[in-house]
Amino acid sequence: MPPMDKHFYLPDAAASKIVSVAKTGIAEAQVTILTEAVAIKETGPKETVVKFGEVYAFSPTFIAVHRDVPTMLTFWNLQSDDEHDFMLTAPDSAVLLHLKLAPLTKTSYVFTFHKDGIFDFYCTVHQPEMNGQILVLPPTSTK
Repeated sequence: MPPMDKHFYLPDAAASKIVSVAKTGIAEAQVTILTEAVAIKETGPKETVVKFGEVYAFSPTFIAVHRDVPTMLTFWNLQSDDEHDFMLTAPDSAVLLHLKLAPLTKTSYVFTFHKDGIFDFYCTVHQPEMNGQILVLPPTSTK
């Protein structure tokens, strides 16, 4: 894996108390997040592209996970000519991490959330439409 540049980063020590992220590891759950072209210059609809520019979305836009359960998130950028990114923010809006999603690539990380709450995520390149939320629920009962 190429080194991340200063614009893209995993959680630092403080952010790792909220969510830890690893390139490898054993995951108890898995979610694939796709980048989808909603309206683009190659396929239209032309009127939408003229009025709003190209429109992209994450799919799914809502994910629920349990606290302290390692979850593999696989990001699949389906566009051949568009870079996307994934920025995750804490419930207080602090930026926790920022990942680059290169064209036509699958990128996977194991996320383990250590705090409950709603975490927003964004593609900073395609705002305001390309965003979503991760709901972190309390751990499941072992009884």
